[in-house]
Amino acid sequence: MPTDIPGDISEVKFLTVAEVAALMRVSKMTVYRLVHNGELPAVRVGRSFRVKEDDVHVYLRSSFFDAG
Repeated sequence: MPTDIPGDISEVKFLTVAEVAALMRVSKMTVYRLVHNGELPAVRVGRSFRVKEDDVHVYLRSSFFDAG
């Protein structure tokens, strides 16, 4: 179980898969793939997933590479 979730969960902003896809400008299937592969942490709520907004930003920052 992850321990990086703060004690006051009310300060955490969760995004739907569709919101993450729009933010990253990828398809929802790509977001599902990232979640299922463990590359993007998510919380399961019923039959859907929620992703912490901060985790999306961490993933994007860590995904940059120097193409030059």
